[in-house]
Amino acid sequence: MFVDNIRIFAKAGKGGNGLASFRREKFVPRGGPDGGDGGDGGCVILEVNPGTNDLRTYFYDPKLVATDGMPGMHARKHGKDGRTVVGKVPQGTIVYRSNAATMQEATWLEREGDGIELEKIADLTEPGQRFVLCQGGKGGRGNWHFRTATNQAPVEFEFGTEAESGVFFLELRRIADAGLVGYPNAGKSTLLTAISNATPKVASYPFTTLQPIVGTVEFEDYHRAVVADIPGIIEGASRNRGLGHEFLRHIMRCQVLLFVVDMTGLEHDPVEAIQTLRKEIKLYSEELATRPWVIVANKMDEEVSAENLAILQQRFPKVEIIPISAAQGDGIPAFKTRLQSLLEQE
Repeated sequence: MFVDNIRIFAKAGKGGNGLASFRREKFVPRGGPDGGDGGDGGCVILEVNPGTNDLRTYFYDPKLVATDGMPGMHARKHGKDGRTVVGKVPQGTIVYRSNAATMQEATWLEREGDGIELEKIADLTEPGQRFVLCQGGKGGRGNWHFRTATNQAPVEFEFGTEAESGVFFLELRRIADAGLVGYPNAGKSTLLTAISNATPKVASYPFTTLQPIVGTVEFEDYHRAVVADIPGIIEGASRNRGLGHEFLRHIMRCQVLLFVVDMTGLEHDPVEAIQTLRKEIKLYSEELATRPWVIVANKMDEEVSAENLAILQQRFPKVEIIPISAAQGDGIPAFKTRLQSLLEQE
């Protein structure tokens, strides 16, 4: 199961209360104040872990709860700090804060149709990057801090402060330099296998790939690029038909879009396929539609593909078209060279 968006509840720990006490020992019957400070509450932190591929962990347990700080103790002893909770997230996770205070309230807002307001608060893209999701409360001071020359026996102390909590939305957007976009069964997975170290499932039926797959492409000069295979987009994907938004969000970070087309035209006419895909991209995001893009004419080893290629070139004279056969390996070296130059331009 691939999970790339999830709602979670997070709560940091409350600060421990300070203590009002006085030193009382056998030979010190009237000692001064010795109340210790309360411990700080634990925080809730999100940390980018490159070994984590999705948000599946929070599907089974959508809670991150830290522990409270302990109260202060006699003899000016500091209360124990609460335990900080660190939640692991993959690279490319965007964090949103909702206007709901609890999971029940969030569910009620969705059911009543009032909608949930979301505020983007973090974009976690670097390995090891940390973000404090909820700050723990501060421990209160004991009465030892309130002694003065005129008040030798203060009874004042401070309560620990409350901690932050709330409902948050986590959304994963794959980080890749280039994205492979195309209809199901266009050969995107086969192409990714041919140019990178990725090993996606490849079969002759559509929707073989049900989650974005990332592969690293190594060029001859030892430079590298990350390419994402976005699962097949269909007409109406911008309106969330099928799993439209589940897939389209993953190409938002790509610098270059590679539209892979099956040139045999057995399932979709190549010209119509490009027109539809471009339309869905633009409807989903105007900004995404302005990114550099090229057409990758796949399955050129078939006889009918040459005729369809001529028609495609006539329809899109200003768009670069790269003919290849991913299954046979034809044109792959030239494609990688061109991909490197496109990324260097960006």
